Amino acid sequence: MLHVDIPTRSEFKAIYDVRSDACVSIYLRTTPLTQESDASRIQLGNFLREARERLEAAGLDKRRLLSLTEEVDALADDDEFWRFQANSLAVLATPESLRTFRLANHLTPMAEVGDRFHLKPLIRAITFPHSAFILALSENAVRLVEMHTDVPATTLKIDNMPKDAASAAGKSTLNDRTSDGRMGGLESQNVRFLQYARKIDAALRPFLSGRETPLILAATGRLASVFPAVNSYPNLLPDGIKTSPDRVPDAELAQAARAVLDAAYAREIDELKKLYDKRAGSGRATTDISDAARAATFGAIETLLVDIDAVIPGTIDAETGAVSFTDGDAGAYGVVDEIASRAFTSGARVLGVRRSDLPGQMELAAVLRFPI
Repeated sequence: MLHVDIPTRSEFKAIYDVRSDACVSIYLRTTPLTQESDASRIQLGNFLREARERLEAAGLDKRRLLSLTEEVDALADDDEFWRFQANSLAVLATPESLRTFRLANHLTPMAEVGDRFHLKPLIRAITFPHSAFILALSENAVRLVEMHTDVPATTLKIDNMPKDAASAAGKSTLNDRTSDGRMGGLESQNVRFLQYARKIDAALRPFLSGRETPLILAATGRLASVFPAVNSYPNLLPDGIKTSPDRVPDAELAQAARAVLDAAYAREIDELKKLYDKRAGSGRATTDISDAARAATFGAIETLLVDIDAVIPGTIDAETGAVSFTDGDAGAYGVVDEIASRAFTSGARVLGVRRSDLPGQMELAAVLRFPI
């Protein structure tokens, strides 16, 4: 089973805000097969040794260096932790803290040391829309399926999820009769479906809270319209899978969901490009990196389309947003990545796209909340 924990917006902001004399960012290839985890653990040790040498050369206090290395060594020795992995692992460590994120993406292994964490791989995992939850809903059963590109889909265990519509209504069947022997009727069934849908929404709410992963509904008949009417999760896609999911395996649901995701993504990109053209004439859209950096610094970006593969070394002033382009000197980082991080932490919608999808095929395109 694949175990994934992509950071939420609040989690990303917390690690983005970290500044330290020793921020170590390690990204590893991992495997959900526990018996094959030794290679990843060895690679973690090798990267830690590389990071330690760089920190020693930089003159980091020995006690702080020992604290950091002990944290990472303890992680490498934690057999229980390595039992549950995905395709990649992010390890973000300082002498005071250690955070890990298991990711579905196949990331390039690397170790970076600096005064802040190297977060471009996490931005890639967050902004590429290749994951979704599928709510497989019928009168007889309900399950939540998690899907990621190129990995097996799996059914998740959700606390307090009702078993079926009848039990949600406290009945043994929805086909019971009234006191005079008549069937309960359509009106009674609708009421019970609403009860069922509300209980499902209540069960999902704690699990989905803070997430931005799309939710796709697989249902037919009345339930296909009843659940959206009571749903509280803002990322339920308007298009769903129009089939009864009872006898459909998770893998087939995931295959159908990919078509829904692709269509939603293409529609969103098209709408954003139209919005960009509309706002460009009023100073509320830009493809200029310097302008976008200032906008991101002041929380002015509403939506950002970014070529996640763009590599432009430099720095951005924390107060003014002024960009200083460099040739990759010490202390420099990816300017486009930093703009994406600042926009994301200020509440912007950030999408990683192909260069051909960007207006003018530039490195980025920002739609602004207000002119700067």
